[in-house]
Amino acid sequence: MRKQHGMGHSTNLVGRPTDYLASCAFNDAPAPLQIWGVREMNRSLFEMLGRAPDMAEAGEAFSCYMMAMFGIDPEQREERAGLRAGRRIYRSSFLRLLKGWGFDSNGPEGAVLKGWVESRFGIFPTFHKEIIGRISSRAWTTYVEEKMSSRFHNNAIYVQLDLLFEFCQWAIARFAFPHQTHLTLYRGVNSFDEHQIVERTGKRTAVMRLNNLTSFSIDRGVACCFGDRILTARVPVTKVVFFNGLLSAHPLKGEGEYLAIGGEYRVTADYL
Repeated sequence: MRKQHGMGHSTNLVGRPTDYLASCAFNDAPAPLQIWGVREMNRSLFEMLGRAPDMAEAGEAFSCYMMAMFGIDPEQREERAGLRAGRRIYRSSFLRLLKGWGFDSNGPEGAVLKGWVESRFGIFPTFHKEIIGRISSRAWTTYVEEKMSSRFHNNAIYVQLDLLFEFCQWAIARFAFPHQTHLTLYRGVNSFDEHQIVERTGKRTAVMRLNNLTSFSIDRGVACCFGDRILTARVPVTKVVFFNGLLSAHPLKGEGEYLAIGGEYRVTADYL
């Protein structure tokens, strides 16, 4: 079992100290992040991606690979029947998690996504339904119960998310944001309950500890729809897990959502 330490576990699967990865120092001078072994164990995927002439073709190649690897194509989702009592086989998929996150980031799907971040990047969540103040708290117990639900762990769901992250990072460097180190992203909130203020650095600026997985928008106007306070942050592209445009069709398309690894960020807060 990994030792609990500061912002998270003392070890992770990306080879950077967790406290550093979750710090403003990392955000100021980010380094590439790769989950150990994912690209090496899926060489055929990245060879196929390398032949894609544009983002659309790359997204199609990724979707085909995921269908083949995890059996989550439409026919299998809708038609496959279980062997007992005629019940359908529930095949968990990263798309189902994204859909659930879009409805409620504090639901069971959100717990699984936050659990994946904790497992791979070592960073603890700070909020799930309520503030997670201590590892022994009721909020932590609820989070652990939901992230470990067998409903979501019957189809190598963490491996699916590993591949999604690695594809996202490949696509950012190849097509979406080549040569960029940061994106200016926005988050609309109605209160700071989910975000701990670590240090106030000015009248409208602060260092805030964001949840280990956090939603943003690249469009300030869209962020305004989600709260009367707008947080603006410079997010390292190496911390982006998912962005609008990564796939031609996905459950978060309507909101143009970006998902990023959390931790401490320098933010500017504006009131509408």
